[in-house]
Amino acid sequence: MSTAYSTARAETLDPPRSSPDLDVRELEKRTRLMRIITRLIAVSDLGSREIARRAGLPVQKVSDLLAGRLEHLEVDELLVLRRTLELET
Repeated sequence: MSTAYSTARAETLDPPRSSPDLDVRELEKRTRLMRIITRLIAVSDLGSREIARRAGLPVQKVSDLLAGRLEHLEVDELLVLRRTLELET
């Protein structure tokens, strides 16, 4: 079996992922927002449940953010959290 054939066959079995989560710019944007939001949470007197309630998001999303699980949050959700927290400070 030739190398070209085995490579082509491997690509059909395991195609490259084209997920938005793998976009470097998107990940950098999420990371920047995460850092801003975690700082805002640190200076806020609000708990995770109250932040989630005011932002209209599930508590699990705030927990995911604080645990560094960016893949569980969309940029729009991060922006909502940021706006919510900026109104409080």
